[in-house]
Amino acid sequence: MDDAPERGRAALARRIDHTLLAPTATDADVARLCAEAARWEVAAVCVSPSRLPVPPGVLPPGIGVAAVVGFPSGAHHPEAKAAEAALAVAAGATELDVVIDLGAAAAGDWDGVESGIATVRAAAPGVVLKVIVESAALTGDGIERACAAAESAGADMVKTSTGFHPAGGATVDAVRRMRGAVGDRLGVKASGGIRDAATALAMVDAGATRLGCSATGAILDALA
Repeated sequence: MDDAPERGRAALARRIDHTLLAPTATDADVARLCAEAARWEVAAVCVSPSRLPVPPGVLPPGIGVAAVVGFPSGAHHPEAKAAEAALAVAAGATELDVVIDLGAAAAGDWDGVESGIATVRAAAPGVVLKVIVESAALTGDGIERACAAAESAGADMVKTSTGFHPAGGATVDAVRRMRGAVGDRLGVKASGGIRDAATALAMVDAGATRLGCSATGAILDALA
């Protein structure tokens, strides 16, 4: 985690995964997303795996291509998630955002949660793996337990939310707890409901190294 995170427009842009996960998104929508990402010089674009590959030649080197896996419920067989992950990587994904088995988490089956993540990790060993723990749906020490499972399974980052769960999206408290759980060993991605610059910066101050945002333009314009 940064000791004193930069707070300017360019620095914030480099933390953002410019995101389009609407089920009705078209290839033309993804092309616009990529053009915006290139203009704003964000960290990555994040799309559904069915929208890969992204248009060639639009994204400059250094901007990642993230695809979601087991999205948004997480209630997929681990081997199905692994197959989806492998297909996404073959289609150009350099990062994967995978949803944990929320039913296993609710039951306290943390070995099952870890095993499911590890299956995806084994299927996609060369890419950045972000594990979505759906923090708003976890109770007690669930955030810490989910982060521990993700770290043990080989994740590179833990991520708050899909943005689709009725329990809600990212909160400053959840980000702070996740950062405390993983220390400086993993990245932390805040996602779900980040629609303005003040919220984005609060998440960074709490320990987020990445932000998942669909309102990227409005957030960055506020810092112009």
